[in-house]
Amino acid sequence: MGMRGVLFYTFLAVFTDLCRGTLMDCEEVRKVFQLKQIGPAKSIPDTPRTGSDLQVCSSKNLTCCTKKMEERYQVAARRDIQNLLQISSSSLKFLFSRNVAAFQETVESLVRQAENHTLSILHQSYRDLSGPAASAPVGEFFTEVALFILGSELGLEESSQRFFNALFPLIYERLIDSRLSPPYAECLRSSALDLAPFGAAPIRLASRIAHASLPARVFLQALHLGIEIINTTDHIQLSRECRRGLLRMSYCPHCQALTSSKPCMGYCLNVVRGCLANLAEVDTHWREFVRSLETLAGRMHGELDLEQVLLGAHELVRDAVAHAQRSTARIHAQVQRVCGQSSRWTEPVNSVQHSTGRGSSDSIPLRGANRNTEDSLRSRRTEFLHSLRLYRTYYGALADQLCISELASADGRACWNGDDVARSYTLRVVGNGIKAQAENPEVKVKEADPVINQVIDKLKHINQLLQGRSIPKLGSLDQIETGSGDGNSGDCDDEDGCWGSGNGAVQRRGTVTKLTPENTNNHRYHHPQTKAFDGMDSGAREARSIPLFLVWMCVFVLLSG
Repeated sequence: MGMRGVLFYTFLAVFTDLCRGTLMDCEEVRKVFQLKQIGPAKSIPDTPRTGSDLQVCSSKNLTCCTKKMEERYQVAARRDIQNLLQISSSSLKFLFSRNVAAFQETVESLVRQAENHTLSILHQSYRDLSGPAASAPVGEFFTEVALFILGSELGLEESSQRFFNALFPLIYERLIDSRLSPPYAECLRSSALDLAPFGAAPIRLASRIAHASLPARVFLQALHLGIEIINTTDHIQLSRECRRGLLRMSYCPHCQALTSSKPCMGYCLNVVRGCLANLAEVDTHWREFVRSLETLAGRMHGELDLEQVLLGAHELVRDAVAHAQRSTARIHAQVQRVCGQSSRWTEPVNSVQHSTGRGSSDSIPLRGANRNTEDSLRSRRTEFLHSLRLYRTYYGALADQLCISELASADGRACWNGDDVARSYTLRVVGNGIKAQAENPEVKVKEADPVINQVIDKLKHINQLLQGRSIPKLGSLDQIETGSGDGNSGDCDDEDGCWGSGNGAVQRRGTVTKLTPENTNNHRYHHPQTKAFDGMDSGAREARSIPLFLVWMCVFVLLSG
């Protein structure tokens, strides 16, 4: 090729480049600008310009962008990525919120069943014990049980004691076959704690429910925290470097009328991995969160099976009433010493009868309906965890998923590489996480996001609770949600964790309520349990009988002298 040919091709290249800068049509840019509601159409120049004032989308060619448009494009790019984050997490957020509602609904249904069983047991003991006088304290107690399970910081032992205190006058007037006056009934109610007519039943009932409620409460706390974490990460604050990178990737092509071009895959990965580097740091703790939920669910059986404990509460009430029936003489003597001689009330007891059992045709109003086995707490937990496993890599794969499914061009197609439309992106593609971004050619990550650090701290804390390595204090749910305090009362040395081994009382350095669980060797149900009540009460009777014995000895010595 001679000198003439070289000059020809040089002229052709310069002419093509000039044409590329002068033949750009801004009409397509205007349409997309309006369609995406980025800003008013009047912001777009009528003819292409040099764009020397542009900070990010600068180009050697003529451009349809102004500095004002560039600012609006940057806002649009940030809005687009946040919308994508919310769309990608919507199914995960729905999974958590739906199961929070299902958990609460199932607990309320179980508590209603437990209440119904308890009313039925009382009715079987005394057929006339089915009116408001009995249903009110039963309903109040189980309402407080439901609130406690769902996170309220109640003193469950106090609730149990109030329930049995209110039950005592009703049982006592049937033991002596006489209706009591209101003042006398009030004396019985206020003295029930000292008289202990039901033995250890109040403490035992509260201890069992509190013990079984602890893992259920932590599980529910974890569900609430899952929703909070997703909401937080959906609205992550994007750095200035990230916003500029998103602008260059998504909207700088529009300045050159390349409105339909998509970024190359490698280019997209660098930009989005840089923007979401802090979210990738959540990945390890999120995976552990999912595993910890599964671990706790696997331990919720036996004495930690809330459903079994709630549906067995009526058996303890039945045994407590039977204990009072066998101790009628002792209780009557104690009542007379404390409250005086009871006077018959004008309205006698008309139907003080012990039920013969199942043949009774009487009925009492029961709340709620029979539950389907598919609605059990165990089945709901199993279904939830099965679905949650699909999201265990959510944060680690989030950047890649956004590029693959939404943002980047398919392999082999012409794509935007940050400067022009080409067949590939030739720069190095970095990995996920903050450390990997040191070599990122598109987005520089200078420091960790303090908000995401708080998310990680909350995950670490709830994982300790789920694994049984620490136990929640009162108000721990609020502390987890606000990030204040450590929310635990210490680590557990038990190799089985703070939930106990499943054989005996849980060993822990703090409790969810003011309870002091009994140091028994087994918390499982025994039928009947009245011997346990008698045994625990016999020591008190012996202690009370010592002074009387000394009196008789003194009288005998005086008479013999």
